[in-house]
Amino acid sequence: MHDSIPLVRHMHVRVAAFDGGGLTLSAPLAPNINHEQTAFGVSLAGLATLACWGLLWLQLEDHEHTHIVVNESHLHYLRPVNGELRAHCPHPPEEMLRRFLHTLARRGKARVELKAEILQDGQICTEFQGAFVAYRENGS
Repeated sequence: MHDSIPLVRHMHVRVAAFDGGGLTLSAPLAPNINHEQTAFGVSLAGLATLACWGLLWLQLEDHEHTHIVVNESHLHYLRPVNGELRAHCPHPPEEMLRRFLHTLARRGKARVELKAEILQDGQICTEFQGAFVAYRENGS
């Protein structure tokens, strides 16, 4: 991510976990703070988007010729974040992922919806839902 998306470096994003539960990214509050001394909304949106983008990227085999873009997203800010930012994107259901990868292999383009949450002290602070499109450069 640091090589592909320069904003990731500026936000100081790190992979906190990648396992059977999904992908969790973290970022310190300091470079992502707003005038209220809480996490900047754009940083929360970015980290949640990156968690989903990253999880999808990890599912792909051809990273060199396959691109992932956000097609649509919805975000709900439920409470402020005043500590480390942590976004978690759970693995999608196996059948959904299988269909996505099959469509990408067959048509060169596929769409999937993913969700992420930003939690602090066990409470959901931000809910993200986004549609992501993966496509191959050569379209096949």
